[in-house]
Amino acid sequence: MKPFFLSILAGISLMAQAQSSKEIMYVGTYSVRGSEGIYVFEFDRKTGAMNQIQTVSNGKNPSFLAIHPSGNYLYAVNEGPDKLGGASAYSIDKATGKLRFLNSQSTLGSGPCHVSVDKTGKTAFVSNYGGGSLAVFPIEADGKISAASDSVQDSGTGPNEKRQEKPHVHSATIAPDNRFVYVADLGTDKLNIFAIDPKTSTVKPASTPYASVKPGSGPRHFTFHPNGKYGYLVEELTSTVATFSRNAQTGALTLLEDNLKTLPDDFTGQNTSADIHIDPSGKFLYQSNRGANTLAIFSISNDGKLTKIGDQPTEGKTPRNFLIDPKGDFIFVAHQDSDNITIFKRDQRTGKLTYTGQSVNVPAAVCVLMANQ
Repeated sequence: MKPFFLSILAGISLMAQAQSSKEIMYVGTYSVRGSEGIYVFEFDRKTGAMNQIQTVSNGKNPSFLAIHPSGNYLYAVNEGPDKLGGASAYSIDKATGKLRFLNSQSTLGSGPCHVSVDKTGKTAFVSNYGGGSLAVFPIEADGKISAASDSVQDSGTGPNEKRQEKPHVHSATIAPDNRFVYVADLGTDKLNIFAIDPKTSTVKPASTPYASVKPGSGPRHFTFHPNGKYGYLVEELTSTVATFSRNAQTGALTLLEDNLKTLPDDFTGQNTSADIHIDPSGKFLYQSNRGANTLAIFSISNDGKLTKIGDQPTEGKTPRNFLIDPKGDFIFVAHQDSDNITIFKRDQRTGKLTYTGQSVNVPAAVCVLMANQ
């Protein structure tokens, strides 16, 4: 009996290992070229393959996604075609990773392009690109989003008359301590800083209410170093990156470096930068470039400053959002115009990338996330 019992335990252990090698991923898309909405995949870490397990119908451009800290809910912005955009909530089946629609709310502005959730899981922030505003939503205990509890309308312009004719709020990034939210406005060349009241799901300007970058840069996405001391900003219009130090007490940002070039030296075409992420070790930063179709790779020094060390072709057209997996082994790049997600193996020592040859077809892929483990 004992050998038989041990063999059963061994079998259970092998099954658990097989299950643990597979992780759930979510992809947001634009509603063109046959896209069905939000795509759900199972990623096999051992083989490096993504296998589709569900599509969730949504014809209103569910482009950008965010996962609740509990891992039980997912949120998507709906960019259109309505004059006022929307945000939708979904429950996540922890056993399968599949989604179920819960509810949606108006974002009080047009063209919502980014959603984030605070670390308590009680508040969601939506950036309205077209409307130039930030909308704040309470999250209910069951994961549903209530009607907006606060909103902030930005004002101002920039020197680029085609892209900066008015405010264009592009992202809202939560501080590591959850006390502040940093709101990038492409139209005004500012990172607006708001203090968060988690009890009321409202915001107010911080004592230092914003940080400015070079006129015409076009702030897009922002990310923090794992140590919380430094922040990095995509400057979309100039295809550059800016580095800031952060005062943890006041939330204020101090510009350390601005307009650092992210494009390959021999590139002469049209380009706009999109997304930015730092690896889990805090040693390397990556930024996506649409036009050059590359990821710029930087090393990060102890003082937070950047040194460019390479460019990785993304094997697709118009790389938008990309994901560094939580273990730091893989990078997944979502391409809007070649309708695919490409997978790269990452050298954790050098930060360099190697294309695995794996490419998954997803129409108008915009955002890619991995479920909370």
